[in-house]
Amino acid sequence: MPVPVKILREGRAKEFPLPEYATESAAGADLRSAEDILLLPGERTSVGTGIRIELPEGYEAQIRPRSGLAIRHGVTILNAPGTIDSDYRGEVRILLVNLGKDPFTIVAGDRIAQLVVAPVARVEWREDEALGLTGRGEGGFGSTGKS
Repeated sequence: MPVPVKILREGRAKEFPLPEYATESAAGADLRSAEDILLLPGERTSVGTGIRIELPEGYEAQIRPRSGLAIRHGVTILNAPGTIDSDYRGEVRILLVNLGKDPFTIVAGDRIAQLVVAPVARVEWREDEALGLTGRGEGGFGSTGKS
């Protein structure tokens, strides 16, 4: 399924490849930073990718963290997964936070997130007086496991 991508020419994004899959079986395409940023411990910021996308109706793009950044540096994504709706045409921006102990430098071109495109199911909501019973019932927050 082709997805149109517009590269914003005012930034450095034109120097880097379009979102791309690192391996043949990868679910997420890597997104790159289009700017240089120093992210201090505890700090959060919005990082531009320098691209806009046109998703088909009935699909969303999910912005997810890169596990290597999380485990090695404590850098992850706020509101993960972030959602890009099919009618959004602005720049894809990544909300990063540094939960690590050291400053983290982002250089334009660094892979900072993954983008997963997925179908969206739309439902019709209706109020009801009762919901169907299940074995779990109202149990939540760890109620199904022993640890």
